[in-house]
Amino acid sequence: MMACLWIPARRGRWQALFVTLCLFELSSVAGQARYSVPEEQAEGSFVGNIARDLGLDVTRLISGKARIITKGSRQYVDLNRDKGSLVIKERIDREELCGKTTPCSFSFELILENPIQLYRVTVEVIDINDNSPSFPKGEIHLNIVESVTSGTRFSLESADDPDVGINDIQKYVLTPSDHFKLEVQIQPDGGKFIEMVLQTPLDREKEETHNLVLIASDGGEPHRSGTVRIHITVLDANDNAPVCSQPVYKAEVKENSPTGTVVTSVSATDADKGVYGEVTFSISHVAKESKHIFEVNIKTGELKVAGNLDFEKSKTFQLNVKASDHGGHSDTCKVIIQIIDENDNIPTIQLMSFSNSISEDSPPGTTIAVMNVDDEDSDGNGVVKCSINSDIPFKIESSLTGYYTIVTEDYLDRENIPEYNITITVSDQGSPPLTSSKNINVKISDVNDSPPRFEQSEYIKTLPENNSPGFSVFTLSASDSDWGQNARVSYFLEEKEINGAAVTSLVSVNSENGVIHAVRSFDYEQIKWFEFNVTARDAGSPPLSSVATVKILIQDQNDNPPQVLYPVQTGGSLVAEMVPRSADVGYLVTKVVAVDVDSGQNAWLSYKLQKATDRALFEVGLQNGEIRTIRQVTDKDAVKQRLSVIVEDNGQPSRSATVIVNVVVADSFPEVLSEFTDFTQDKEYNDNLTFYLVLALAVVSFLFITCLVVIISVKIYRWRQSRIMFHSNLPVIPYYPPRYSDTLGTGTLQHVYNYEVCRTTDSRKSDCKFGGAGSQNVLIMDPSSTGTMQRIQSEKSILDEPDSPLEVS
Repeated sequence: MMACLWIPARRGRWQALFVTLCLFELSSVAGQARYSVPEEQAEGSFVGNIARDLGLDVTRLISGKARIITKGSRQYVDLNRDKGSLVIKERIDREELCGKTTPCSFSFELILENPIQLYRVTVEVIDINDNSPSFPKGEIHLNIVESVTSGTRFSLESADDPDVGINDIQKYVLTPSDHFKLEVQIQPDGGKFIEMVLQTPLDREKEETHNLVLIASDGGEPHRSGTVRIHITVLDANDNAPVCSQPVYKAEVKENSPTGTVVTSVSATDADKGVYGEVTFSISHVAKESKHIFEVNIKTGELKVAGNLDFEKSKTFQLNVKASDHGGHSDTCKVIIQIIDENDNIPTIQLMSFSNSISEDSPPGTTIAVMNVDDEDSDGNGVVKCSINSDIPFKIESSLTGYYTIVTEDYLDRENIPEYNITITVSDQGSPPLTSSKNINVKISDVNDSPPRFEQSEYIKTLPENNSPGFSVFTLSASDSDWGQNARVSYFLEEKEINGAAVTSLVSVNSENGVIHAVRSFDYEQIKWFEFNVTARDAGSPPLSSVATVKILIQDQNDNPPQVLYPVQTGGSLVAEMVPRSADVGYLVTKVVAVDVDSGQNAWLSYKLQKATDRALFEVGLQNGEIRTIRQVTDKDAVKQRLSVIVEDNGQPSRSATVIVNVVVADSFPEVLSEFTDFTQDKEYNDNLTFYLVLALAVVSFLFITCLVVIISVKIYRWRQSRIMFHSNLPVIPYYPPRYSDTLGTGTLQHVYNYEVCRTTDSRKSDCKFGGAGSQNVLIMDPSSTGTMQRIQSEKSILDEPDSPLEVS
């Protein structure tokens, strides 16, 4: 049958609701079905419609090759695919299947293929009253002495019924009940203890035997019962009962003694002769816990160990040893057995309170653990001593009996030792002593007591000039021996002014990783070094910090070309050096003076002759820039000599500057003057070509007037020049050397020139001597011819002055 049955609708709304709830229950199981069948059903009996209960079609059972899978070797239920029903395949015996277990059920799986579907089916087997109560023996024989007093009890063995519940034994009946009555006691485990109590004394002379019937009945329908016959033989009176040698026996035995160890011996005597004088011993009315621990020899009364003795479970045992004769008389003596403790229990450690983490600033005496130590043994075997390992800053103290506390003995430092393993050892005073131990781990929680530390107090780093803004100079790192937030280090710049600027305008520091960046590009020529302080601060509360000094050295780069100081290149005038044709080899023409604002090898200058009108005539000193003649000057050498000198520094890559040195090879000023105009005009033409073109376009509207003025000016200029040259035979060329002083005495720079003038009364016929400075002659030639003539005229005026000092030759 199914777990829920269909109920006709006419039975009311409540029945319909019940059906709905049953269907809901089945749907919630999702692939399960449950049935109940009585045991002992015939083969082929209907169990349930599995197709309907699982919501399957019969065709699905057939097409899916539905079959039953069982776990055991027996299959109680079979599947009828054509009808979709479950039927009994073989006899089901509930007692064989489950014994006394209730409820009793078995399960199997119903599997279908294409697709595979698996359903669990549970069948509950309902007990029927198919077993009758039965006694272990068909007959019981008792010998009872006629002198037994009323109230004497005789125990009987109970019957057994494999059925359960109401079908099990419900009552016992003893018939006839003339001399005896039946008392049934229910045991704690559910069993029944049957005793037969003598109500009226027996008289062997009246009735030597008694036949009784004990009936055990169950509560099933129909009722079943079982019987046992009791044959009682009344014996002749036994006038003397056995007497124990002593009423109480005391003995000691060690716990854990092996089976068969003799504890003590019990003795008793009976004054009767023959069979009535034979005494047997037995243990009666024994407690359940000691029932299998001791045994007594039925003839000798020797008491032995039969089970396990445990002092911790029971320290003493009291046994009642019964001495009986064959006439039904008996005497009982007490045996008190004292169990001697053995050291068989290891001390135990139980942590009552434990802090697995303690702050490193905890003062000495801080409690980290409270524990209870116990030993189930007694006396010295149960006295324990507790200790911990000695290599740690902790100690153990005893507060109460069996209780110990572990406290700190010294100050803790997490940075040195972050955690401790404490081994707790307890041992008893037994022989041999037993020991147990327990390990606990104590972690030291961090306190912000360690400031960040730099590897060094001062850092010196170089930074190449002309760096790009944001350039990473280097990484500053500080370590903190604390942990967690207390060890998270941040970096900050200390406020400071460097050359009137805030340090933050020069460098920045990443607060997270300590990377120092250059905020702007540096110029070695402006700033060569600077220093600042960086603070490393942790995230503790309160925070701790340390300071490091950082010195940045700007490394020079070759970013400046050499600058030529002499000869000066100007657009308004032209500098020329004069070399007499009588100059010897090695004659110092001039010295190119240049400087480089860079430093080191970037400022080491070298001089090379790049171009020259006559490369075979001049050379340039590689290190000092001196221009000297390398051969004797001849008449064939051109008057105008143009030298191009390149000045290079020693940087990588090197930078250079070029200077043009104009040299005039002549012994007299008129010779120089003849070449002067062309010399200057070429220069002026190249330099001012663009300017003249623009000027010509600007003044084209005034061309006519300008031409007249120019023609007139040129005519007057040439007339005055020819007049002066006609009246004086001296090749006078005005000379205005720049006021340079050669401190080294090498003749490289111009000296101050002195003029020595000698005149006669006829100035046009007099001779002039020009005193040189003992070095090269320097000519300043104005590109404008008018300017040159004006200087000549001024010189003539000076020579013509009557007050001038004269030297007559």
